[in-house]
Amino acid sequence: MARGGGKAGSLKDKLDGNELDLSLCGLSEVPVRELAALPKATVLDLSCNSLVSLPSDFCSLTHLVKLDLSKNRLQQLPVDFGRLVSLQHLDLLNNRLVTLPVSFAQLKNLKWLDLKDNPLDPVLAKVAGDCLDEKQCKQAAVRVLQHMKAIQSEQDRERQRKLQAEREMEKKREAEQRAREAQERELRKREKAEEKERRRREYDAQRAAKQEVEKKTKKETAQTRKPASSSRAPPPARHKHSWSRSVLRALLLLLLCILGTVAVCRLTELQHQPLCVSVSALYEDVVAAVQSHKSLQNVLQQNSQQ
Repeated sequence: MARGGGKAGSLKDKLDGNELDLSLCGLSEVPVRELAALPKATVLDLSCNSLVSLPSDFCSLTHLVKLDLSKNRLQQLPVDFGRLVSLQHLDLLNNRLVTLPVSFAQLKNLKWLDLKDNPLDPVLAKVAGDCLDEKQCKQAAVRVLQHMKAIQSEQDRERQRKLQAEREMEKKREAEQRAREAQERELRKREKAEEKERRRREYDAQRAAKQEVEKKTKKETAQTRKPASSSRAPPPARHKHSWSRSVLRALLLLLLCILGTVAVCRLTELQHQPLCVSVSALYEDVVAAVQSHKSLQNVLQQNSQQ
């Protein structure tokens, strides 16, 4: 059993009533599985072995009432050692323990404790005191339990303070997050309102520009129509003016012909000829008609002015 690999059958042979003596077996490991198969073994002696540590599943042996781990090389006990709630007698003499796990405070049934010959923390060593007789060992159990309960309470309070601080920090973070979200919502709302206002101004500007263009176009159209109507008026005038000139030229040519004929008939010997007599008479009638025709005079005056 040098490696703790003995079977339940071999351990059963060592069982004497409710006592199981595994001392001086050279154990470097505790045969937890085999021990768990012997719930009647409420008194376990593992003293004078080579145990450096106890496995975590050792704490499942909750049926143990008396445990002797003296004269080993234990440097620490399992963190959940307090699960051994039935334990009343614990011998840890001559090991290498410095501190005890906080869960040690849960050993509410512990009545006897020996921590001599361990390099204990000075505070713990002073609390434990000596265990030279039954009375001192019982007092050591009471004082150590009270000390560990005080440590446990302080640690619980510290955990509560940390938990409270974490909760407050979480609340603060949540409040800050809500504030940031509210600020972001307000910012988005303001940006949306500004965007709406910008689009409204753009729409109004476009509408005003469109109206201005339409107004300008209407004005230009109106201005274009007036010159068009006035520009179409002159052609008849020009046409009339050209026709007047043609008529005037014809009349002047006719008049020149008549005047030439009249001059020939009056200044030459042909004045007594029947043709010249007719021409002279016609000339006098034409002169009389021209003088009496006011419209022709006006035309003659306009042409003379031009």
